[in-house]
Amino acid sequence: MAESNQNTVEEGEDENTEDSNLQLELSAFRAKWMSELQPSSGGKKSVPKTAELKRRQEIANEEKARELFLKAVEEEQNGAVYEAIKYYKSAMHLVPDIEFKINYSRSPDPDRDNEKDREIDDLLTYFQQQLTLGDGTMKLCEPDTDTTQVHISALPFEVLMYIFRWVVSCDLDLRALEQLSLVCRGFYICARDPEIWRSACLRVWGRNCTKMLPFSSWREMFLERPRVRFDGVYISKTSYIRQGEESLDGFYRAWHQVEYYRYLRFFPDGQVMMLTTPEDPLVTVPRLRSKNSRVDSIMFGHYRLSQDTDNQTKVYVVVSKRKEEVGFEGICLLTTGTPK
Repeated sequence: MAESNQNTVEEGEDENTEDSNLQLELSAFRAKWMSELQPSSGGKKSVPKTAELKRRQEIANEEKARELFLKAVEEEQNGAVYEAIKYYKSAMHLVPDIEFKINYSRSPDPDRDNEKDREIDDLLTYFQQQLTLGDGTMKLCEPDTDTTQVHISALPFEVLMYIFRWVVSCDLDLRALEQLSLVCRGFYICARDPEIWRSACLRVWGRNCTKMLPFSSWREMFLERPRVRFDGVYISKTSYIRQGEESLDGFYRAWHQVEYYRYLRFFPDGQVMMLTTPEDPLVTVPRLRSKNSRVDSIMFGHYRLSQDTDNQTKVYVVVSKRKEEVGFEGICLLTTGTPK
């Protein structure tokens, strides 16, 4: 009987313990639920922390996407198109607009740039060494395929140089000479002949270029020294507002906006053409390609270059009409603009 009473007391104590545990868990749940419904000041501090984690995740995704995209570009340049597509998809899955967030410009490498400059400087010497045969003679070019006709490489070097001077012609068409130098290494050597560029400099500056200094070559002088261009037309556009006549009732006065163009076409022999017209350059420039233009309003004359003490190259132009012989003299500073 005593044992049964003892068991009953122990069971009652266990039930009370379980009830108290349930009450504690229920109280903890209610407290947590209330804290979520009404967040305290500590809950507010967790919001910036969540934003910081989100920002870090976005930065990590963008870095990974950039790495995948650049890898795709490299694979595409190497010809592995399918591999490149796979990397492109992976990068765009992380960041859809990753293509517009990548800076493709590379940082300059001074050593690499200097190495390229040295290669360009020694290019003429390199070509000469490559084309020099074992007996010391130089073969400018060779035919790619067997032919029964006489190839241009069979011509003597002097004849080839005469052809190159003919390409330049009296119009100093040195742009055609540069295009001819792209044919092969032998033509590149011929196009760099100092005598061709020296003759061009003498045609442009006359006695003012007897010395090559401070330039390292005649070609560098022709390209770097200020001069007029012969392969286009210089265009000057002028606009101004002119007051018109007063209306009959005196209520208003009209104003007119006037626009016109002045065209200058220089030739290597010292002659120049000038045309003043309101017509558009697309219509006028083709009429000034040669001296035999039939436009009556064109004025012809001559020009000369002058190197003043202020180290500025000036162009003096004197033009006149064909019949009336009305002269016009002007002075203009030589600019670096490209003629149209």
